[in-house]
Amino acid sequence: MKHLDRMKSMLVLMAVMSLSFNCDKRKGGGGTPTTPGAEVNWWMTTGSQTSLLQKQTAFAFNNGGTAVLTIDVDSAQKYQSIDGFGYTLTEGSAYLINKLNATEKNNLLQELFGNSENAIGINYLRIGMGATDLSTKVYSYNDLASGETDVTLSSFSLAQDTVDVIPVLKMILAINPSIKLMATPWSAPTWMKDNNSSIGGRLKTQYYSVYAQYFVKYIQAMKAKGITVDALTIQNEPLHGGNNPSMLMNAAEQADFIKNHLGPAFRTANITTKIVLYDHNCDRPDYPIAVLNDAAAKQFVDGSAFHLYAGDIVALSTVHDAHPDKNLYFTEQWTGAGGSFDGDLKWHIRNVVIGSMRNWSKVALNWNLANDGGYNPHTPGGCDQCKGAITLDGAVNRNVSYYIMGHASKFVPTGSVRIASTQTGNLYTVAFLRPDGKKVLIALNDGSTTLRFNIKYKGSNANTSLPAGAVATYVW
Repeated sequence: MKHLDRMKSMLVLMAVMSLSFNCDKRKGGGGTPTTPGAEVNWWMTTGSQTSLLQKQTAFAFNNGGTAVLTIDVDSAQKYQSIDGFGYTLTEGSAYLINKLNATEKNNLLQELFGNSENAIGINYLRIGMGATDLSTKVYSYNDLASGETDVTLSSFSLAQDTVDVIPVLKMILAINPSIKLMATPWSAPTWMKDNNSSIGGRLKTQYYSVYAQYFVKYIQAMKAKGITVDALTIQNEPLHGGNNPSMLMNAAEQADFIKNHLGPAFRTANITTKIVLYDHNCDRPDYPIAVLNDAAAKQFVDGSAFHLYAGDIVALSTVHDAHPDKNLYFTEQWTGAGGSFDGDLKWHIRNVVIGSMRNWSKVALNWNLANDGGYNPHTPGGCDQCKGAITLDGAVNRNVSYYIMGHASKFVPTGSVRIASTQTGNLYTVAFLRPDGKKVLIALNDGSTTLRFNIKYKGSNANTSLPAGAVATYVW
């Protein structure tokens, strides 16, 4: 009898295991269910700064927990692949970093771009193609005396970038050779513009082809320095002509420039750098859609880039839905001198990190990497309130943007894929499947009370809680 009882028990157990496996396959989970007891490691930043990207006590999937809220993660539902998370390395940022002594510089760059336990693993950088408004001065790669022109670009030179930008980039590439770079011009050389000024104005139509060759020369010159530019945008904030530098370019002008000049020039020169259009606010999804609706221009375009100083992050999905074969990039959002740590943490995690990713972006970038204590350097008329991820002023001070991006860059490497995750109440989430098979969940408690919840994956639950205003990254 005891033998028969054991046989019955074994048959029941086998039936239950089979049912569990088949249910998991029907749900599209793929593979076997998460093993109860599987460990979840997690890191947290609180708005009060009592925890700053600090590793917490691990917990486990245990099929239990009494939480009312559940975040369901499904790695069978895959969305866009991820290029990376990071900042803009302005010429001003490079200048400050390059002023550090050799030991300080190496330690800082290892922390920012390395893969050690104490590093945040930045894997994507935007760089200025010429000066940004956070540069030590206004410059292009073809600056001439008033009244002069250079249609053959014989005076093209990266000289200013060889002082700080290129040396710092080479140090970064030595630490992370696979980091991706996106270049963005703030203005064409002034002699190509209708107002002959670094501020505003438009590119003269007679110089469209010359300016296309300016892009070609830049990509080739950087390559000769050992630096590969993965992607570039046509113009930073093409609808804002009040910055220094800046240049206006409407959708029709951008389409003309791409289809008749830049695209053909890249093709002739065998340049594979991705062409990304727009690079401005989420209130004008009609701009990139108009360019992409032009088939002659669209053939040369990889995707569209966005900022969020106006509009709603869902604009990225609007463009994706109109042209699902083209990529999306979130390329800039600042944290300012007047912002609060807790307020900026919540807003940027919800909109820039979680929001952009849930709306198809391949990257999420905050604005400037570094500034000094006086929010310098910047150009005359440039942003004097932009707070870098770090402040370099006799010491390294890590600001809120460091932790905002660190919660993603440290844990989500290039080549990861966004997967499905539910959201509930004041819990905002985004999830990823890494190339190594691990899952990453970034969660924000945007409410005013601590929330206890289950992370559910392949039929198993891991029970945890998150304080009000806190963000956490979970890895299993």
